Amino acid sequence: MSEAKPSELKNDRFLRALLRQPVDRTPVWMMRQAGRYLPEYRASRAEAGSFMDLCRNTELACEVTLQPLERYPLDAAILFSDILTIPDAMGLGLYFEEGEGPKFRKPLRSAAEIEALQVVNSERDLDYVMNAVSTIRRELNGRVPLIGFSGSPWTLATYMVEGGSSRDFARCKEMLYNRPELMHQLLTVLADSVTDYLNAQIRAGAQAVQIFDTWGGALSHAAYREFSLQYMARILQGLIKEADGRPVPAILFTKGGGQWLEAMADSGASALGLDWTTDIGSARARVGGKVALQGNLDPAVLYASPERIRAEVAAILESFGTGSGHVFNLGHGITPRVDPEHARAMIEAVLELSPKYHV
Repeated sequence: MSEAKPSELKNDRFLRALLRQPVDRTPVWMMRQAGRYLPEYRASRAEAGSFMDLCRNTELACEVTLQPLERYPLDAAILFSDILTIPDAMGLGLYFEEGEGPKFRKPLRSAAEIEALQVVNSERDLDYVMNAVSTIRRELNGRVPLIGFSGSPWTLATYMVEGGSSRDFARCKEMLYNRPELMHQLLTVLADSVTDYLNAQIRAGAQAVQIFDTWGGALSHAAYREFSLQYMARILQGLIKEADGRPVPAILFTKGGGQWLEAMADSGASALGLDWTTDIGSARARVGGKVALQGNLDPAVLYASPERIRAEVAAILESFGTGSGHVFNLGHGITPRVDPEHARAMIEAVLELSPKYHV
């Protein structure tokens, strides 16, 4: 088989939908599609020894990125990595406790520590990510597009200040309200680091990028705009807009962000990711003339029967309606206990039911 040229894609449905161009059916991929619900992923992680060892092993990171594409007729691959690679490169010491999620050995506890932070040089400090991107892109050989990603500045800041996951973000919000200038300093360094990181991924071969603002929805109405959206817009403004003769679309996803869709649509993103709490038809009416929409099946639906999964997929497709500009996805990442055959039921329902909306 001859290798595809860099700009050649055998399936560009995903990229076309993000640009609201005509497609023959709704494209589909899943957040966390390379993950613990797949037995082959668990085998690769066991071989690597730890989650971060898996991320840093170019061949295994490529292997797990491609695993879901071997199982399912997906329209995009997403780089296997973690949203917290940037703070790890800043020296905070990322590690994972089994069953407890990510933690940092050196969380930010003083103004001096924040003031000492430097913008990450991604091609030097995160070269293992770029090696994975270029390897995955080569192995895909034009099969489907490759998505690169990063956490949003606010989301990264929550982990860096709290030291790990948090229910109330008390330390972060205390800084936000008592020392807003310090929080802005942290977010500025992070925004410039994320811009550098995503551009490095694009140069290495990513054909679309997504910013995961996992914790933006924890902010008040005004604070979201000031401390999250403002910095994501800064990143979007600084991104490489074209590679291989194609636009490089950017997806902005704020979990719990439904109330800010109009402001998000003005951020410079090509598409907005929706969680399951927002009706996609209503979202399209509000912002569909400006951006594409991605989503938004509740991941818990995948615990239901294949028949119910199919019905829920049908309802989302019907709500969005006819025409392009929809990328089918979950409203958040697929969860570890999902039966892989239930993920297949969702994907096959999209393939079977969506063409009639694109006639």
